Amino acid sequence: MALEEKLEYQMTQEGYDKLVEELEHYKKVKRPEVIEKIKIARSFGDLSENSEYDAAKDEQGFIEQRILEMEQMIRYAVIIELDGKSSTIRLGNKVTYQELPDGLTETYKIVGSAEANPFEFKISNESPVAQALLGKEVGDVAKVSLPTGPEDSMDIKILAVE
Repeated sequence: MALEEKLEYQMTQEGYDKLVEELEHYKKVKRPEVIEKIKIARSFGDLSENSEYDAAKDEQGFIEQRILEMEQMIRYAVIIELDGKSSTIRLGNKVTYQELPDGLTETYKIVGSAEANPFEFKISNESPVAQALLGKEVGDVAKVSLPTGPEDSMDIKILAVE
């Protein structure tokens, strides 16, 4: 008997709620829109040279794939809850750190990969920065491996954890 791979998508309650909302939008809005596009494109006649039909079918494939991905993430979601008692950095914490020695200060929330979005200052727990921060405390200095090579790294000092 083959071993089943245990799927798990760690995320905050906020990320889970946002994912459920996005799934509903895809099912109730995007899916019907693309079905209508296909219907209109079919009315143009010959499907073998119908670029509108091809584009709509491609879009439908993307939408259906995204729906499957979101359903799987929701099904195997593990909601991370912070108790506020721990001083060590965990998934769900917002961390302010300072790059050493130049002093650039940044604040990011560490979230599961399913809800990571650097534009919203949310980084994946799998990212090099988050990996360096997890388990550390305020005042600690963490070494972040850079993608330029194994010998390249930068130090960051943890200033605050929420």
